[in-house]
Formats: sequence, C-alpha cells, structure tokens
Amino acid sequence: MAQLIKSDFKPAWWLVSPHLQTLWPSLTRSRPRLDLRVERISLRDGDFIDLAWHDAEGPLVMLLHGLEGSLDSHYASTILHALNQAGFSTLFMHLRGCSGEPNRLQRSYHSGASDDLQEVLQILQKKGRPPQAVVGISLGGNLLLKYLGESGHNSLLQAAVAVSVPFHLAHVVERLEQGFSRIYGRHLLRKLLNSYRQKCCRLSLSSVEDIAPIRSIFEFDDRVTAIQNGFIDAADYYDRCSSSSYLKYITTPTLILHALDDPFMQPDDVPNIDDLGPGVSLELSSKGGHVGFVRGNLPWRPGYWLDYRIPTFLKDRLA
Repeated sequence: MAQLIKSDFKPAWWLVSPHLQTLWPSLTRSRPRLDLRVERISLRDGDFIDLAWHDAEGPLVMLLHGLEGSLDSHYASTILHALNQAGFSTLFMHLRGCSGEPNRLQRSYHSGASDDLQEVLQILQKKGRPPQAVVGISLGGNLLLKYLGESGHNSLLQAAVAVSVPFHLAHVVERLEQGFSRIYGRHLLRKLLNSYRQKCCRLSLSSVEDIAPIRSIFEFDDRVTAIQNGFIDAADYYDRCSSSSYLKYITTPTLILHALDDPFMQPDDVPNIDDLGPGVSLELSSKGGHVGFVRGNLPWRPGYWLDYRIPTFLKDRLA
C-alpha cells in the first residue's frame, strides 16, 4: 500500500536555508577513498557504460548519479561507503558519457534512459551478480522511478530508493531560471555544454558551433538532448520522461526521500498519495534542500542523514 511519511529529519541549526543545505556537502564534505574495481559493459547498440564495484559481503546495491554526476559527486563515495559499512556490497553505474570519457554514439544519457538501466540489470543478472536494490539520486532517481513504473511486477529489483527526484522535468528547468536557483541552473548548463563540446570533438560533429547561443537548460534539451535521443523537442522529452507519469505503476518496495524546500522544484511538484503505486513510500521533510539533508549540533561535526536513512530502509527490505 502506498504511504506518505513525515520525515524525522531535522536540519542543522546553522544550515536551515535550502541553499546552504544544498551547497554545504558539495563544498565542504570530504570524500572517503574507496578501493573500486572498474568494469566496462558493452551495450547492444555498440556503446558502453562503466561500472565501479566496491566488493564486499552482503546484498548488492547499485547507485545512480544525477545530472552531470559521476563518482566525484559529493554523494557518490559517501553513500557507497555508508552502504558498505552497513553490510552491503556496492556498485556505481555511470550513465553514458559520464565516466570521464565521451560515449561512442551521438545518443546521450538523459532523465528517461530507463532502457539503459534495464539492459545493465539484465547483463548483470546473466553474469550471476544482479543488484538486489538501486539507489537513484536526482536525475538518477527519476530514471529509476520510470524504470520501476514501466516494469511493474516484472522489475528485476527487490527494493529501491530515490532521492530529491525531479518529478516534473519541465517544472524543474523553469525553477532553475528563477531567483537564487539560477546559480544551480547556470552551473549545470556549463557542465552540459562542456561535456557536449568534448563529445563533438571525439565524434567530429560539426554541430558544436550551434550551441554557442544556448542560455538555459531548456534550450540545451530542446536543441541537443531531444534531438540526440529521438524526441520531437524538449516539451516531448519532458512529457515522456517525467517520473510523475510512472509512479502509480510501481509495485517494487520503493522509498522516495524529498524535501519540500528543494530549490530545484516547487512544493506543488510533490506527488499526492493517489499518484503513488502500491510499492511506494514517499517520505517528506520540510527542510533539506537538494540532496542535502545535513543535520547535527556542531558546525565542525555535521551529520549526513542520507547515510543513515538509505541503509536503514534497505536493511529492512533486504534482510
């Protein structure tokens, strides 16, 4: 049965602002050094996806990153480490072109590339090492929820966690053009443009000159993401790939963690209980920012709630 949960998360008193919650981990948090084993997976269309394994005993949990994310993202090694400390073996999946090397095809990763996730899960299942659960962060969370809704009872997962999900993609790009949130929008756009330039150089695409006038993520999605991935335009991409359309079909036990003050979206974007499938628990906190959720009483000793909440849920579901 679907359920709405009031979160017990309380922000650190010196980080009540959603922007401080969002920026603090990215700017100040140290990343643990993990002994990772890298594996390249070949896809049916001739492209590749890079995986990073943190082998250990216990159920296998895979982590998906957000827009322009990678193992260098502030949440990546920290969540992997927290899961490992809780008794899980872990795996990080880079989306196409996000592992430090542009992918081979003109096609790119995007918020709705659930077919890539499905193919990787099927490959790992054939290898005899399938993940029991997947954790998706931001864009990765949207992609994960779309996969779960599409697959329904045929999902290859026993559990899932999605954090700070952009439920309505069109609303997110609008929000990232408003107020202080424009800082995040400009930062992400610079990264998108830089990655696209590198890819154009690798594939000898002449279209690299066409991106010079792009001034927003919407324009990038309209002129690059949509065209590369078979959508009519940005509106078609957002409509077909927003996870809000797939939530009601999810039957896999799934925890969604979301803060109502997330500066990437509006509170009205949060689903209602009637929008949720029977496998979904939506846990809402009034504070927390975007993939922040920093708590603690002392500024020099912050606590990171996601490192506690995600393993706790998965230990309960995979016990």
